[in-house]
Amino acid sequence: MKTYLRILKYVTPYWKHLIISIVCTILYAILNGLSVYLTIPLLDTLFQESQKQPAQITQPSTVETATGFLPDWIIKMERGVTDTFNNFVFSGDKIDALFKICLLVVFAFLFKNIFGYLQAYFLSYVEQGSMKDLRDAAYKHLHQLPMSYFKQERVGNLISRITNDVNVVQNSISAAFLNLIREPLTIIVFIGIALSISWQLTLLAFIILPFSMLIIAWIGLKLRKYSSAIQAKMADITSILQETISGVKIVKAFGMENYENKKFTNETHSFFRMMLRIVRIRNASSPITEFLSVIVGAVIIYYGGVLVLQNQSLKAAEFMGFLFAIFQLMPPIKELSTVNNRIQESSAAGDRIFEILDNKPAIVDAPDAKELKCFDNTISFDHISFHYDDADDLVLTDINFSVNKGEIIALVGPSGGGKSTFVDLIPRFYDPTGGKILIDGNDIKKVKIQNLRSLMGIVTQETILFNESIKNNIAYGLGEYPIEKIIEAAKTANAHNFITELPEGYETIIGERGLKLSGGQRQRISIARAILKNPEVMIFDEATSALDNESELLVQEAIERMMVNRTTFVIAHRLSTIRNASRIIVLDRGKIIQTGTHDELIQDTNGLYRKFYEMQFRES
Repeated sequence: MKTYLRILKYVTPYWKHLIISIVCTILYAILNGLSVYLTIPLLDTLFQESQKQPAQITQPSTVETATGFLPDWIIKMERGVTDTFNNFVFSGDKIDALFKICLLVVFAFLFKNIFGYLQAYFLSYVEQGSMKDLRDAAYKHLHQLPMSYFKQERVGNLISRITNDVNVVQNSISAAFLNLIREPLTIIVFIGIALSISWQLTLLAFIILPFSMLIIAWIGLKLRKYSSAIQAKMADITSILQETISGVKIVKAFGMENYENKKFTNETHSFFRMMLRIVRIRNASSPITEFLSVIVGAVIIYYGGVLVLQNQSLKAAEFMGFLFAIFQLMPPIKELSTVNNRIQESSAAGDRIFEILDNKPAIVDAPDAKELKCFDNTISFDHISFHYDDADDLVLTDINFSVNKGEIIALVGPSGGGKSTFVDLIPRFYDPTGGKILIDGNDIKKVKIQNLRSLMGIVTQETILFNESIKNNIAYGLGEYPIEKIIEAAKTANAHNFITELPEGYETIIGERGLKLSGGQRQRISIARAILKNPEVMIFDEATSALDNESELLVQEAIERMMVNRTTFVIAHRLSTIRNASRIIVLDRGKIIQTGTHDELIQDTNGLYRKFYEMQFRES
């Protein structure tokens, strides 16, 4: 129930719409009861032979028979309502009475349906709005979580939580504010009608309730268990779908279509079996409740028939009205029998969503964080060490050096040596587990994250572009930006020529992850994006490693232009970039083992850099 109460907190911004919906629900329930109650005088008018005057028509209220069972104020109120009603309806002959009753029935049903419509509309507003807020909160919170979180979680699983699980939770809003208000109110109204006619028959009708409640509670517990498993399985299906669509080229290249099809169908078959199990349990409550209701209904009809035909203590019209009221109780009772099921299912889905929201971001602004508008002098790495949360082995060990403004620092070393991890510490994608990074003497942990990252531009080996126009991708994060500046950045990145050859130029939509472009074109768009941002610190993480020779030359030329008068960190294995570096730092197993310029390091015949040079960079 704790989870469900957290879900309901998202309803509070829409309290005005909720109140209107509740008021409409109350009026709907009252008018629904009135529309059924009017059948009693209608039947009386149609089938009672000796009905000359109101005095002959009106008979003592059967609530009088319940004296000692109902409070006096209820009996007095019922008598007052009955007298007023009789004085209005039966003030003329039978035809006049019939006309007035028919008119009342029409108005009762008209306003009942109007209030039913309004209640549904305003509740839907609350339902959709609160789920939008929940989905937005989960999405925004994802952006606050550290990079380590995304290394542990599958993309498909996260997508499933924000889409499928939120849809399941949505059903519980109407369960709380429609079913838990309208149905009990409807039940109260019809119980009141039934009690006003015969309290003995009403008590007999409610023999069913204890059995129904036990069944509903048992089914609810089962549903919560299976619903959680269902949502997890749907996340697995979404993950497989996302992975295979993203890697469709590899699937086709290795002829793995049948393997992927089998893996997918195994998951969907498992989901199918689990859904059947949950449907069996969910759908069992309604027919069981209905069957028990019919048994009691048959007993009521028999007992009531005896009162009408043998004892004559109940009028036929009143007994018919009683039956209408009792059978009108069945739909809300059946609906209530599913409410607990829906709440349990939504609570299971809510648990999965709140797992995201409860995951506290490890990298946040310090309470005393200050703004850093620019970078003037040095970036210092003061005995930096780092290991990932799920591992004890250090990825970086005692990294200690400083970088002056305008220097180009090249990082080289074997794969797994810690190069990418090292540059990820600079914009605080991760925080070091030991030591600190200083910019102009300011610990970056004491600087506002947004300010820190605004100083930096990053171009990675895996180019990330969005399914938007080239113009919007270059100006990403800058809003409406002058097209002249965008073109200038594209020219600097050697991208302008190929862009102008595209059918729609800078307005060309490049597809998901930029798949309509070649690898070199995507990388040049990425560089143009970084150029337009005009950062003071530039980070290149193997930006040319996946390119062909022609694309590499164009991208390399763009990189060299961008490095001019800019502090740059370059992870690269290309000779030209390394030769131009102010310093080259060789990392192996997380430690700095060599530092110097290209000419200095090449002289050390036993050094690791010389071995790399001979294997990768030696010119023929």
